[in-house]
Amino acid sequence: MHTLLRKHLEELIELTDAEFEYIASHFQLKRFKKHAILIQPGELVTHEYFVLKGLLKTSATDDDGKEHILQFSMENWWVSDYQAFMTGGRATSTTQCLEDVELLYLSARDRHKLCAEIHKFEHFSRLKVTSGFLHLQRRVMALLSNDAQSRYRQLLEQYPSLFQRVPKSLIAAYIGVSRETLSRLHV
Repeated sequence: MHTLLRKHLEELIELTDAEFEYIASHFQLKRFKKHAILIQPGELVTHEYFVLKGLLKTSATDDDGKEHILQFSMENWWVSDYQAFMTGGRATSTTQCLEDVELLYLSARDRHKLCAEIHKFEHFSRLKVTSGFLHLQRRVMALLSNDAQSRYRQLLEQYPSLFQRVPKSLIAAYIGVSRETLSRLHV
């Protein structure tokens, strides 16, 4: 399982065996069953998670009880309530397992420690945060400026395997339409 983490890290940085072993020693393995809640609103968020296996969704519920899906997280993705994780605050979103999952988790304290001690890990973290910000910005712009069919096509092109793993109701919530509207889209 640490082999997957090493492969992921080395997509962006080169590590010696000693550097990787030191980094890996700060991660712990955790397994969750389908439907388990990883993060709940109001909780302190002290960890970020690297997905080895499985699929999760991160969502927020508005005052009317409508669920808004912020992100799906699958293999080789990182997930947390990053606002809470980075500030030491409380979660405003829910992260739930859509499948049985295996995760490696890293505490905020260990993340800061690794970034301070290993420049390569700090560089990796900065690149990942930047990439996440760019994806989020593209998603927000798509929600603001693209019609539902365009958002559906974009999701299908970017993540075709997601459509085999996620119910249509969740796809609809992710692109910001009702289940009925999604069924009328011609793709």
